[in-house]
Amino acid sequence: MSGRTRLALCAFAATMLAAGSLLPLVEASKWVLQAAFMLAIQSGVGVLARRMRLARVLTVSLQVLVTLLALTVAFAREHALFGVVPGPQAVQRLAELLTLGADDVNRYAIPAPATDGIRLMLVGGVLLIGLTVDILAVTVRAAASAGLPLLALYSVAAGLSDGGAGWLWFLLAACGYLLLLLAEGRDRLSQWGRVFGGVSRTSSGLAAGLDGSGRAVASVRTGRRIGVVALGIALAVPAALPALDGGLLGGTGGGSGRGSGGGTISAVNPLVSLQNNLNQPENREVMSYRTNSENPQDFYLRILALDQFNGSEWRPSTRRLRDVPARLPQPAGLDGGVAVTEIRTNISASRSYQQTYLPLPYPASEVDIRGRWRFEPEGRTLVGDDGQTTRGARYEVSSLEVAPTATQLASAMEPRSDLAREYTRVPTSLPDVVEETARQVTAGAADDYERAVKLQDWFASEGGFRYDTTVTSGTGTAAIERFLKDKEGFCVHFSFTMAAMARTLGIPARVAVGFTPGTVQADGSVSVGLRDAHAWPELYFEGVGWTRFEPTPSRGTTPAYTLPDAPSQDPSDPALPTEGASTAPTAAPSATESCPAQMRQQGECGASTAPGATDSADPGAPAGTVALWVAGSLLVLTLPLSPMLWRVRARGRRLGTSGGRTPADAAARVMAAWREITDSAWDHGIPPDESQTPRKAAARVVRLGHLDGPAAAAVHRVAGAVEQVLYAPEPGAAAASAEDVRAVRAGLGASAGRWAKARATLAPRSAVRVIWALSERRTEFGRRWADRAGRDRWAARLRRPSRQQG
Repeated sequence: MSGRTRLALCAFAATMLAAGSLLPLVEASKWVLQAAFMLAIQSGVGVLARRMRLARVLTVSLQVLVTLLALTVAFAREHALFGVVPGPQAVQRLAELLTLGADDVNRYAIPAPATDGIRLMLVGGVLLIGLTVDILAVTVRAAASAGLPLLALYSVAAGLSDGGAGWLWFLLAACGYLLLLLAEGRDRLSQWGRVFGGVSRTSSGLAAGLDGSGRAVASVRTGRRIGVVALGIALAVPAALPALDGGLLGGTGGGSGRGSGGGTISAVNPLVSLQNNLNQPENREVMSYRTNSENPQDFYLRILALDQFNGSEWRPSTRRLRDVPARLPQPAGLDGGVAVTEIRTNISASRSYQQTYLPLPYPASEVDIRGRWRFEPEGRTLVGDDGQTTRGARYEVSSLEVAPTATQLASAMEPRSDLAREYTRVPTSLPDVVEETARQVTAGAADDYERAVKLQDWFASEGGFRYDTTVTSGTGTAAIERFLKDKEGFCVHFSFTMAAMARTLGIPARVAVGFTPGTVQADGSVSVGLRDAHAWPELYFEGVGWTRFEPTPSRGTTPAYTLPDAPSQDPSDPALPTEGASTAPTAAPSATESCPAQMRQQGECGASTAPGATDSADPGAPAGTVALWVAGSLLVLTLPLSPMLWRVRARGRRLGTSGGRTPADAAARVMAAWREITDSAWDHGIPPDESQTPRKAAARVVRLGHLDGPAAAAVHRVAGAVEQVLYAPEPGAAAASAEDVRAVRAGLGASAGRWAKARATLAPRSAVRVIWALSERRTEFGRRWADRAGRDRWAARLRRPSRQQG
């Protein structure tokens, strides 16, 4: 194997080992096989181009072209010319997938689903890094510089996973880089006349003598030891110094740990899991609680609030975290004139519910929970720190039941200017129809409270909206416009549309995400299941604070303060089951049960990695794509076996020649048998020596191959026939039988060890003759082309004077 080929293989291995750090980012890992297959093709093209001694620019151009073709076949085959050539439509499709992938990265939590856009970003990124590493390490021969793109690949994975790329992925990436450096060192050392490690190209000679000094081996061992020690220090020092937080191998968490008083939190959007939860066939329990509240129908469990609307989605702001105080501060905007009752609740989360935000009744005033939790004052939420989640958590909460009257809400003063400015901001891309509709619905209202009630009633009953959980989800301006037009959707659509319309009217608004009250059980506890997941708008009124509204029909309960003319529900009435909720307690699911894909995106499952249910209407992959991938897989499986297959074919051709009628045929059979014996000896570690006579070569094979008896006699018989063919005036009756060749091969296999015998069968050294033959043909083709061009030029010169004379 040449030095460049070895470097190309090590560059491929280093890239794939570094790409392993991307595995925690997505749910499925099949994209790695796709990336490895395409990267193998890309590297193989580079190896073949360098074998043909093409210019560097041409080599890189061929690799880029093959990479683009592979990406087109994998992701835009339906839009390509003949299914392969990337035309304008295919390029546009790839650009669309990249845009969708960027949106999915911003939308989903880790691990995200392996959508087409995300897969294209992952596979394309690995191919880009792999091409860069191949150019630097193999084409330019600067393997040390190839560490920069490998580090960039690992850094991207570590940054997106917020520390999820742990020490194992760092170790694999570092080992890949060291492997690349060692390969380059071996290649450079071999250029000085020796093979790295002291293996001679011939049976004896200069290399063996130099290896005897031990200098080459010592330099190799020293380099390996330095690499291992450096890697060990990189892994051991951060572990030995836990105070060095946030390092390369640091833990996760948005904050800086309890007691640090710092840290920020930038949450992912939990709305993406709501639709999947609401459509689950089984209302699996995620938590249960007991409370002394006299109004259980209003007992919503709130996870967090989405207070930023950027036009493409509602999302939570990046907020400063602090330690959880013994008693939480007074809710913003709440004064002493509003009736408030403090209640206590004991909550138990299921082992399958794994969320970084702690579900709490709003507004909570005191939380008693174990673990590493931080407090975000603006949204009044508790956030897990350093990997802390709700899985199996048991905690006690004191919260306030705020009961404002319609009069208090109607007489609320203007909110603070900074609060109004932040929570009434709408994007410029918001369609005008949103504000126009809001003003039409609220026409005649005297104050913000009446406007809010009119919006709620219009969505819940008067506007002709239909509750449907199968409608395509979305939180952007286009989704709002579509929802107002089609008038069908579920809680996500109702809540963010009402919040957006309230903002256009100057009412501070945000969207809360959590669970409806759940279902009362026979033992007095309340069970909260998957289908109790919900979203609702919160509007701000000075003197009362953030106030819940319920625009979604048939979900939750309408707050009593929005029904000024109707009596409130009897406090003694038990909470009624919500639509679709289970009326019987369910056992806490184990981590091995199937878990919806959307829940896994938010970390709401245990260790289960089972994929969510698939749509039965999905037609699946086209037959052509399946056939293409099957053919590609067969090609990948066949490539490592190609040397063995070539040797089997060559052996059959050499030994299968039947007796001919002419002396030339007999001579050809003898030479074919001798070539098979020398190749078999080469496969078993005895390289051929063309400078020796057949008799000496046979003696060498017998000596190094430890042959005796029939095998040694067979070698000498074939060698004698070769001498007769080569040196006798008339070959006469020179002959070599296939039985002699088989006896020699059997003797070589019997004297070789198990590993050497397997190497001779699966990776025969003599298969390099294929490359030599291709190189000779290329040289011969080039020579003939040059001769033909020379003759043409000479003929042109001869014709030129005759034309002048004429």
